[in-house]
Amino acid sequence: MTDLLYSEEEEALRAAVRDLLADHCDAAGVLARVESDTPYDPELWKALADGMGLAGLLVPESSGGQGATHREVAVVLEELGRAVAPVPYLTSAVVATEALLAIPPADDLLGELASGRRIGALAVALNVAPGAAYQLVRHENGALHGELTGIADAAVADVLLVPADDGGLYAVEADAVTVSPQVSLDLTRPVATVLLEGAAGRLLGDAEPAVRRGLRAGAGLLASEQLGLADWCLTETVRHLKDRKQFNRPVGGFQAIKHRLAQLWLEVVNTRAAARNAADTLATGSTDADVAVAVAQAYAAPVAVHAAEEAVQLHGGIGMTWEHPVHLYLKRAKADSIAYGTAGGHREALAELVDLRAP
Repeated sequence: MTDLLYSEEEEALRAAVRDLLADHCDAAGVLARVESDTPYDPELWKALADGMGLAGLLVPESSGGQGATHREVAVVLEELGRAVAPVPYLTSAVVATEALLAIPPADDLLGELASGRRIGALAVALNVAPGAAYQLVRHENGALHGELTGIADAAVADVLLVPADDGGLYAVEADAVTVSPQVSLDLTRPVATVLLEGAAGRLLGDAEPAVRRGLRAGAGLLASEQLGLADWCLTETVRHLKDRKQFNRPVGGFQAIKHRLAQLWLEVVNTRAAARNAADTLATGSTDADVAVAVAQAYAAPVAVHAAEEAVQLHGGIGMTWEHPVHLYLKRAKADSIAYGTAGGHREALAELVDLRAP
């Protein structure tokens, strides 16, 4: 039977990442960043990728990575979700890296992403689900032409992995394209439009299996980010309600509030089980991975949104202010709920996978 509990090594990794984020990613700092023109935190990315080697967890040691598994990545993403950290970890260290891992033999680019020296982004819109159709650019006379929209973290990427209409996946240097920011609800993970006007690209391999693998890992491990986000919202709300008094007693002591928190706790615990299962099936290459990913995303997305909404409401007036970080969590939760497919889309996919389609 699969053990979904966290190992000692995973707990040690969690503690190390949480300590780093406590020092480098406080709420006030994240708020200050999203108000600026550069929401990304290069110092934090360097500490995570170069200092701790976390960008290369999924990359084999022979290609310059750590040779770890999706379970360790899931733990990192839980902590990044708890801190709404403005770093391109999910897009570069998971989605772009997994796409490259689907292309044999491994490209040099894999080692560069693993070291964190370069940041990669798969040039597929953030809302595209695994297996769904996505935008292609035109490949003509050795150059790439077209416009791609909704590309997460394109603004900070050094290299873009671009699928073209000839079936190939091309590595395109960021300085060869025009990246224009789009209005993003989630200020900590901005999306952008990428315009290619005769850009040169290096053919890496077949796009379809690479994109499918990248998006599946993104969807499955996004559930761990959503878990961390929901867990922070619950923990902070409970702490606030213990301190906040009304009619000379803690607000958290009122039965109606207790019921709401108990319901939220159950949802967070169930999300942990679903997210851990998705990470484990991806780590072991299980034939159940597609089912586990669909279950995790169908469940985790609405729970993260519910947890953030409850946090805003139960913090009262202070939860409605810009200065309190809870709005960052609500925006991330809402954006995550349509990232790599919606909950409804994953339920439909699940129905197909287990042959329980609606009549």
